[in-house]
Formats: sequence, structure tokens, C-alpha cells
Amino acid sequence: MGKNRKPIQIVILLGVLLLGGYAIGKTLFASDDGRPEVGGAAPNFTLLDLDGQSHQLADYQGKAVVINFWGSFCPPCVTEMPEFQRMYDKYKDKSFEVLAINLSEDDLTVNNFVKERSLNYPILRDANRVIERRYGLSQYPTTFFVKPDGTIMDIFVGGMSEQDIDSRVEQLLQS
Repeated sequence: MGKNRKPIQIVILLGVLLLGGYAIGKTLFASDDGRPEVGGAAPNFTLLDLDGQSHQLADYQGKAVVINFWGSFCPPCVTEMPEFQRMYDKYKDKSFEVLAINLSEDDLTVNNFVKERSLNYPILRDANRVIERRYGLSQYPTTFFVKPDGTIMDIFVGGMSEQDIDSRVEQLLQS
């Protein structure tokens, strides 16, 4: 019985190594990491705004939507927020919406930030950063431009100028 023990252990070890190697390789070299991509559907979400009202992305079907992930701790985010307000004011009568998703900051910080800048487009709260993970964020700000049919036209990582935003919104409204 002792003679057969060693070869069996080696076979088991090789099997474990092969399975482990396969699993690691599959993880490291997977082509689809589940992140939203240009041309793909924007993942649906339901979040509360500062007044406790529920907003679901699916409710905006048929509208061009800009989804901006931001935080008051992020200098480019702070610069963009008034620019998004100008775009919102300019295009809100053209089946257009801006949804700004805050990255789990406390109520006082977010409310003060919004009041100081007189922002009146929907500011949503991703308290547990679930939507942030669903959208695969790696940097702030990150902005998704979503066509009326729900597909992503563009994803911009980093701060945008008002001209960058305006040209994309114009393109979005023509889609």
C-alpha cells in the first residue's frame, strides 16, 4: 500500500496545480472584465437624491443622460460641477439629464457643496459605492455619456472642460 501512495500524491498534486494554473490564467487574461464599454448598455441603478427621492437609470430611457461620478475631495470634480450645471441649464428642455453620483461622502459635506455652487440637477448618493464598482471606476471624475436608447456613447476619465462636455452633449443629443 505504501508503494502506491507516492504516485497517487504526485497525480493529485499535478491535478491541483493544473486546475490552479487554469483558474489564475483565466482570471488574469480574461478579455471581459464586466466593465461597461462604449457601445454597450449602461448598467441600471437605483439611487436616492439629496431629498430622499429615488432615481432609476431606466426611468430616463428616451433621454440623453450624462452620468458623472464625483467627490468634493477631487479638484477636477469640483471644477466640472458648475460646468455640468451650465450644460443642464442649456439642454434640459431637449430631453437631456445630468445625474451626478457622489462617492459616499457624508450628507453635510455634499449638501454644503451643492448649496455653495447652486447646483439643481440630480445629485445622487452611492453610499456603499456599489454603483461605483458596477461601473468599474478607477479614477475620479469619470463621466458616462448615455444615448437615449441606453447605450454608452462615450466614457471620459478625468476632468473635462466646458467645451469637452458641450461637444459630447451635442453629439449625444444627435444620437
